[in-house]
Amino acid sequence: MYFNCPGAYLMTRVRYALFGALLFSSLSLIAPAQTTSTPATAPKAGIPAPLAYESDPKYISAIAEAKTLLRQKQFSFARDSYAKANKIAGGSCGSCLEMMAQLDAGTHRWKDAIAEAQQLQALATSPREKSIADARYGQILVDQAGEKPKPEQLQAAHTAFQAALTEFPRNNSARWSDGCVLARMGKEDDAKQQFTACAQAASATDPMRIRAVHFAENPSLSLHKMAPAFEITALDGSRFNLDNMGGKVVLIDFWATWCGPCNEELPNIKKVAKEFANEPFVLISISWDSDEAKWKDFINKHEMTWMQYRDTDHKLSNEFGINAIPHYFTIDSDGVLTAEILGSGNDVEGKIRKLIKRAKESKAPATQVAASGGGVE
Repeated sequence: MYFNCPGAYLMTRVRYALFGALLFSSLSLIAPAQTTSTPATAPKAGIPAPLAYESDPKYISAIAEAKTLLRQKQFSFARDSYAKANKIAGGSCGSCLEMMAQLDAGTHRWKDAIAEAQQLQALATSPREKSIADARYGQILVDQAGEKPKPEQLQAAHTAFQAALTEFPRNNSARWSDGCVLARMGKEDDAKQQFTACAQAASATDPMRIRAVHFAENPSLSLHKMAPAFEITALDGSRFNLDNMGGKVVLIDFWATWCGPCNEELPNIKKVAKEFANEPFVLISISWDSDEAKWKDFINKHEMTWMQYRDTDHKLSNEFGINAIPHYFTIDSDGVLTAEILGSGNDVEGKIRKLIKRAKESKAPATQVAASGGGVE
């Protein structure tokens, strides 16, 4: 769900697209969010006994229907199916309540989302479950507050995240969210501590780790719109991590060989790649092609020499909320999402030129200090 601070990053449409991946628990930085009530029988060999309702055909059918509707992005109907399953479970299906809370928050049904989060809190028994439930409640408060939160709203969310961390200190998701809230409250030192702790707790392969380091260095970055954090291996074997671009401007190009408008835009993309080849700029094209051979042949034939990646399962596209191509995202040298561009006939080149100019200007003072004999840390 990224990744920048939940509730303060991309547009609602992108937040919608992340629901299928469990926005609050989709990244390795975030503790899995599964909440269940205490089983009626004792666990065997460390495995909890199944709850009675889990074998109910009606419950199984309702869950299957909800998941199908979720994949189809029919969010309102999916929410109703989860509610049906929860009713069959006697109101004790934690995973149902979790999804209902997410979907209701996505449609700004705040009263319902908060009620469901509070039900999750009431169901939780173990410290880990209580921590996840409290963090979910805090995140809904953040989302409800919007872009111009009141101090009391931020304080309430901070209190919820602190409770989550007291119950289960390993809940890195709650720590991350608390860092975002603290930054919005103007408590930069406290925010730095939380982001630093997030970076230290994240695994070396977690794409979120680098972003946590950046936020620890400059918590104000968490207040901006950021593209989802990701790391991939490109066609040429090189690794691409959005948060490890070293102050470069990034253009992300979603396309496919079979897309007519994409083919119309290809000359412009090639021009951008050539014109800014020696600038602090990175271009990565992400394809929807299912035929690998055809994709590679097209790249070779059209001399697409920049970084290429094939998003076969649309996982990355879903994180960005992509439903149509060509689709572009421009990201400045601080990693801030500056523009989303859909379709052909747009001045992508002009936007990149402005961002590169700004990136160079932001480095100019440091360069001048170094040239004059002053040290640069």
